[in-house]
Amino acid sequence: MIRAVPAFEDNYIWIIGCDTEAADEVVVVDPGDSAPVLEDLSQRGLKLAAILITHHHRDHIGGIAELTQQAPRPEGQAQIPVYGPSNRAIAGITVPVRAGDVVEIGRLNCRLSVIEVPGHTLDHIAYFGFCASSQPVLFCGDTLFAAGCGRLFEGTAQQMWESLQKLAALPPDTAVYCTHEYTQSNLKFATHCKPLNTDMRVRRAHVEQLRSKHCMTLPSSIEMELLTNPFLQCADAEEFSVMRKQKDNFRG
Repeated sequence: MIRAVPAFEDNYIWIIGCDTEAADEVVVVDPGDSAPVLEDLSQRGLKLAAILITHHHRDHIGGIAELTQQAPRPEGQAQIPVYGPSNRAIAGITVPVRAGDVVEIGRLNCRLSVIEVPGHTLDHIAYFGFCASSQPVLFCGDTLFAAGCGRLFEGTAQQMWESLQKLAALPPDTAVYCTHEYTQSNLKFATHCKPLNTDMRVRRAHVEQLRSKHCMTLPSSIEMELLTNPFLQCADAEEFSVMRKQKDNFRG
């Protein structure tokens, strides 16, 4: 019951639904743009129960104001709660959360724990748990990508490596919902770094087939990332730092 609404050049805004009595209600993750979300809600006759924000970058928060003002909301709900990092003032967030907090939208059978994952930004958080499914899910914004990770705009290599270790320790069957369609370019770098890694080569071929048909490559899984993400295979922060700098300059 999780699907993507494309936005901008390569963003995905995730829509969380359910098949309970609240089947017409959804939660939206990182709405950088309100227009495609409002259109989706209108076409499907849906109401917006809550918004989840992972960090303060504009392509993740740009649609908050319009959605909270214009999106239809569940009957009897005075406002649309907006969950987001507690350690930075972000316009529109009404429920600041931090590590260990639990976001629970009961009518959607959605229960997500907050994990602090600084590195890409200092305020970055991720949401891990269950949404009307027996499979665990992870909404990780720009920290962990399919076969890659976010750039270090504010945090240190040590912080990012530790953040990735937290996510790597989640159950292998966790579905990974990141926010950008970067998989193909990430796998070019991965196979450049580790040309003998069969798992990376096989995944790259599969992803290239998908993208040739304009198909999305997400969600991934923690199991797949452990096999094919070179950043999760770094032994320490020093190795991670070297690899991150290589990726920043990679033009393959």
